[in-house]
Amino acid sequence: MTDTDGVLSLRKFSDVKLSDPFFDSLKADYPGFENWFEKKKDDKAFVSLDEAGNLQGFLYTKQETEELTDITPSLPALHRLKIGTFKVNAHGTKLGERFIKKIFDIAVACNVSEVYVTVFPKHEGLLSLLSRYGFEKVGEKMVNRMAEDVMSRSMTALGPTARQSYPLIRIAPTTKHVLLSIYPEYHSRLFPDSLLKTEDASVMVTDTSATNSIHKVYLCKIPGVEDLKPGDIVLIYRTKEGTIPAEYSAVATSACVVEEFRWLNSFPTLQSFLEYALPYSVFTKEELTKFYTDKQYNRVIRFSYNIALPKRIIRKRLIEEVGFDREARWTSFPITEQQIKHVLKLGGASAGLIVDTP
Repeated sequence: MTDTDGVLSLRKFSDVKLSDPFFDSLKADYPGFENWFEKKKDDKAFVSLDEAGNLQGFLYTKQETEELTDITPSLPALHRLKIGTFKVNAHGTKLGERFIKKIFDIAVACNVSEVYVTVFPKHEGLLSLLSRYGFEKVGEKMVNRMAEDVMSRSMTALGPTARQSYPLIRIAPTTKHVLLSIYPEYHSRLFPDSLLKTEDASVMVTDTSATNSIHKVYLCKIPGVEDLKPGDIVLIYRTKEGTIPAEYSAVATSACVVEEFRWLNSFPTLQSFLEYALPYSVFTKEELTKFYTDKQYNRVIRFSYNIALPKRIIRKRLIEEVGFDREARWTSFPITEQQIKHVLKLGGASAGLIVDTP
């Protein structure tokens, strides 16, 4: 088992082996790290273990509200999430992105205005990962006569790209908003945070990189999705459950932001397609190989998984309250700016995640 297979679990510090070689670099970088770790014995952190029980990732966060005077320049008082300790043995996998998703999940749950972390400049891989998701250097902090970069990320303002804005979504008159239907068996694997109460997570969801990733790749043959552009919003619609009428079992569950559309034939080789799709797809390598060969599902959409609606909106309400066309073909169709706002409100989406721009 590799670290892409390891589950992120919440554990007490006292249940984590400080003797694990994983912590050697932290002990070297931070004098007193062992004493600090011991004092935190009753606190909890997210960890990822390999099959042998060795640490592959560790994340500790805490909320702060005070002015940060130990940073140059100092930062004013604000409700922040501090990433206190964050290390990943990535080995070229997507584990780092999975921890980034967890950081943002915590930030949204705590309703903070900002997230920040201090990192030594020598940790180029971690700095690159943070920068990809909108973290910017705002100052320095001295540790053992060495300067750490202070990296900060706003949870209220959009970044220059959809990735750097995640999990915020931008709703604007110039943005397309579309409904996209997905069958239950694929939906449950692709969007684990959007499981219905009737589903058994232990059965329906396996801990794959696609399941736990920010980014998703989905193949379909639905006409019209090729018109999607980066920044467009996709409302995920889970189709009806078995023999239960769609009016009551088909539901809107999630809001995603388009990153890229590609035709399947734009991939010159099977290997290039697998490298693109496999880490973020619910389909197996064998399934993807078959799709590439027979070209039946020729449309490839990559999007970020921004909002799992706390309340799923059934088809009946989407028609009667939001105004969706009952007679439309519900594989995919455009929806208005007001309709997407209405769905997000009915679904209980955090208002802080939605940036409304003219």
